[in-house]
Amino acid sequence: MNISDTKATLSFSDGSPSVDMPIYKGTIGPDVIDIRKLYGQTGKFTYDPGFMSTAACNSSITYIDGDKGELLYRGYPIEQLAVNCDFLETCYLLLNGELPNAEQKKTFTDTVTKHTMVHEQMQFFYRGFRRDAHPMSVLVGTVGALASFYHDSLDINDAKQREISAIRLIAKLPTLVAMAYKYSVGQPFMYPRNDLSYSANFMHMMFANPCEEYKVNDVLVRALDRILILHADHEQNASTSTVRLAGSSGANPFACIAAGIACLWGPAHGGANEAALTMLKEIGSVDNIPSFIEKVKDKNSGVKLMGFGHRVYKNFDPRAKLMRETCHEVLEELGLQDDPLFKLAMELERIALEDEYFVSRKLYPNVDFYSGIVQSALGIPVSLFTGIFAMARTIGWIAQWNEMIADPEQKIGRPRQLFIGSPVRDVPSIDKR
Repeated sequence: MNISDTKATLSFSDGSPSVDMPIYKGTIGPDVIDIRKLYGQTGKFTYDPGFMSTAACNSSITYIDGDKGELLYRGYPIEQLAVNCDFLETCYLLLNGELPNAEQKKTFTDTVTKHTMVHEQMQFFYRGFRRDAHPMSVLVGTVGALASFYHDSLDINDAKQREISAIRLIAKLPTLVAMAYKYSVGQPFMYPRNDLSYSANFMHMMFANPCEEYKVNDVLVRALDRILILHADHEQNASTSTVRLAGSSGANPFACIAAGIACLWGPAHGGANEAALTMLKEIGSVDNIPSFIEKVKDKNSGVKLMGFGHRVYKNFDPRAKLMRETCHEVLEELGLQDDPLFKLAMELERIALEDEYFVSRKLYPNVDFYSGIVQSALGIPVSLFTGIFAMARTIGWIAQWNEMIADPEQKIGRPRQLFIGSPVRDVPSIDKR
């Protein structure tokens, strides 16, 4: 973080003295005005609902340029990582700042693989939930409960313990997600297998059963791995900010990740791919697309287009192009090009890429549109989509949490407010109310 030669000067029209504030430059991206002394010097706060213009931390993990459609993990473009690396290499990169060499990759992969089992008592937690409980509700409970089992890695001031917690979370999330699925369909839990890759092991725990051997399909495993890489981190989004805010109080890492999962559960955040698939099912068939698009264009219809456009990416979502390739690969591998739902999705994609209404508004299909289709083709139920997202994003959360704990400028989060309620008043006796 370099201080700029220029300063920002805040002046007041009421004659109050003006205030100079330093400006900091990042490696790339907008400069930031340091307003930490603003309240002390002026008695005033800034007002920024949604923190749209406020940097709450400095970070060296992920960078997004929404106008360019650029997403970098530790400086590496997402397009290159998704093609040249697997998910655990990406995890190593996000945690440690550099890609692993062959020896580091083997050690890291072995360590994660050997931590994939969860304590046998965790099985009893699942029995406490109704069978029709939403998987995210189950995950909030079970991930938070990990703190009850691993007292030996809860000291957040010990870098070694933080590392052990990070490994445990990355390793155990797939097991917990798969257990949530198996519980919901009344099938026995499948133990992880150490001879399988991270994504293949998850597919095995999801879809194998004790009656017959599960055959791993490399195309489908690679598709899942790509979903995980593309969702691994996304800068200071709502759930990551939640993890950082929870962590700023000194809460243990399992509690912080459970808080992130709770935030991700919200439909405006992690539920977007679920909403996109629900929309496709509501359209029903290719024949209904023209009338649906007319409703989308009519501001008074209340019909929303899900899975298109992005709050941050004002051009195209770089993850969507990669997910589109994967989507077509998976549909071809499984022979689903003629399935009515997928046919409908591909036709909607074609129209959105050609129709002037969508093109002029930059409403391109986003990563959620394609990942919903891919997950559905893989046999993952819609209710579990956000659970897969949580599994992917856990590495981002834990890397961001780790960075925050080690940051000497880190303080407990304490946003301010503009109070618009009643001024001081006296409590009247009950007969005068």
